[in-house]
Amino acid sequence: MNVPPRIERVLLVDRSASTCAALARSLGPRGYDVRWTSEPGDVVARVRSEPFGAVVLDAQLPGPDVLALCTALLRAAPGLRVVIACGLGTLDSAVRALRAGAADFLPHPLELESLAGALGRVLQTPSPRRSPERLEPPTREPLTLAGFVGTSAPVQRLLDLTFRVAGSDASVLITGESGSGKEVIARALHQRSNRRDGPFVAINCAALPEALLESELFGHARGAFTDAKSARPGLFQRAHHGTLFLDEIGELPLGLQPKLLRALQERAVRPLGGENEYPVDVRILAATNQDLEAAMAQRRFREDLYFRINVVHLPVPALRDRGGDVLLLAEHFLEHFGQRSGKLGLEMSPAVAEQLCAYEWPGNVRELQNCIERAVTLAPLGVLSSTDLPERVALAVRSPPGVPLEALERMDAVERKHITRVLEAVSGNKTLAARTLGFDRSTLYRKLEQYGLRRVEVRDAAAKDRNSPHPPR
Repeated sequence: MNVPPRIERVLLVDRSASTCAALARSLGPRGYDVRWTSEPGDVVARVRSEPFGAVVLDAQLPGPDVLALCTALLRAAPGLRVVIACGLGTLDSAVRALRAGAADFLPHPLELESLAGALGRVLQTPSPRRSPERLEPPTREPLTLAGFVGTSAPVQRLLDLTFRVAGSDASVLITGESGSGKEVIARALHQRSNRRDGPFVAINCAALPEALLESELFGHARGAFTDAKSARPGLFQRAHHGTLFLDEIGELPLGLQPKLLRALQERAVRPLGGENEYPVDVRILAATNQDLEAAMAQRRFREDLYFRINVVHLPVPALRDRGGDVLLLAEHFLEHFGQRSGKLGLEMSPAVAEQLCAYEWPGNVRELQNCIERAVTLAPLGVLSSTDLPERVALAVRSPPGVPLEALERMDAVERKHITRVLEAVSGNKTLAARTLGFDRSTLYRKLEQYGLRRVEVRDAAAKDRNSPHPPR
């Protein structure tokens, strides 16, 4: 259950009054004070006069374009989170609204679990309007970073912390799943630091065996091993006055960890086979997709090294947790690969956009990038279609949070099973079955015919039904 840490007031703006009322009743016990309206005309005035944490906007409301309404709301109430509810025909409007500062988007019609999940995500960030102790002005545009596309709340939190820590020399541990953009953040930290004119040196700790990795990091003296015909400086020395990025730090062999720790503590390195130490001035950035605390518990990673590299922790969110950023990234890659391949002006069909948003993206941004590159390669000029996507993406179905995809069934299959169970419970008596199901007899007969049940469940009970003491309703 998605329960916010405090009672949050939410405004639902949807063309369906019955949907609003039902969602308001269901969200109340989850910690939300929900107000709703089907009239968009007074929404801006309401957010000026009442302290709403979020507004959920139906993109197909009559009146102003959803982009204009979103912009007006954000100007009227800085710090407000706007969530766009859009059908297939309004995805373009939703993307434009995301660029204008909307926090997330959802498919329309709204479903309780999807809405609760989105509200839980977007309301996690403290609102500038409610936090006067914050130093930044309340009307701040979404933070942006070259190479890191996204306006979602998790990304804004990441960028805010990245920009704040970039100017220091503190060691930073960047965590996140493979393909989520950890190296992009590391390079941004270097480019925004006082060391930007120095070297940025990166090494993957999982790519080399222990002996070679030690030589790469610390260098070696002449004759240190068979092929060492001359002395060679290591990456620490090459990164002098710059930044050393240790990617996949969780794969660092246990035998090398105390040597790395000593280099960080002493700010000096001794090449393999050498007698002298050399001072080094480097900033350490490390990244991993592993749980280092679990690795410490299993004695695969030293606790003292962990605290040395983890002065500041930057968690990079998975793509599946970034809401509408999927569409922003897809458009970014579509433009990039379209230009590179000479297919300018390519657009996503609504079906493609829906499938991109429904897919879970276990490979994160890297997988999405490869998917769009493939689609652009296969697509003719004009519009990307579902046939241009990898099969695993094209077959994706949006499911409510917490519900496994295989547990979902078509509504007609669910209804058929339910009617069958009711008929069995009343021994095939159609009158009682119709009354239990809330149908009249003609509706029940039509559904029996539709689902091919009439000759199966009813045949053996026909005589009983004719003698039923209950008159038809």
